[in-house]
Amino acid sequence: MNFLEFWMIFILISVVAILIEIFVPTMFCINFAIAGIITAIISFFIDSFIALVFIFIVLSVLSILFVKPLLTKWFNKEDSVDFAAQYIGKVVKTIEPVTMMNGAVTIYDERWEARLQNEGEEIPADADVKIVGHDSTILFVERI
Repeated sequence: MNFLEFWMIFILISVVAILIEIFVPTMFCINFAIAGIITAIISFFIDSFIALVFIFIVLSVLSILFVKPLLTKWFNKEDSVDFAAQYIGKVVKTIEPVTMMNGAVTIYDERWEARLQNEGEEIPADADVKIVGHDSTILFVERI
């Protein structure tokens, strides 16, 4: 194989990794796509396939260790800011009594699980409460 064919192999690896990432969004395969593109560029200067495979492996590991945490943090930060803007601080109605262990509220015509933020007495159904936090799909509320 000559060096012109090496870059095609690594571009193909990148395209396959991107396609997998599109259908299974785990932010894992994107690391192989990044490593594949960089290795494809490097293949114009190095004509040893074994050296290029080694470079691809090293770049993949480095990408998993350094790029994946940055991407995960960036995407999670965007989601939490959006969630806070939509829900935190809103006044909603309880549709079930709310305690530290169970309860439910309705906001934007959606039913959400709700819990008391701090220990206190049960909030009855059909009471107004304020959303003060969240943990995944559970909203934390307090009496207003």
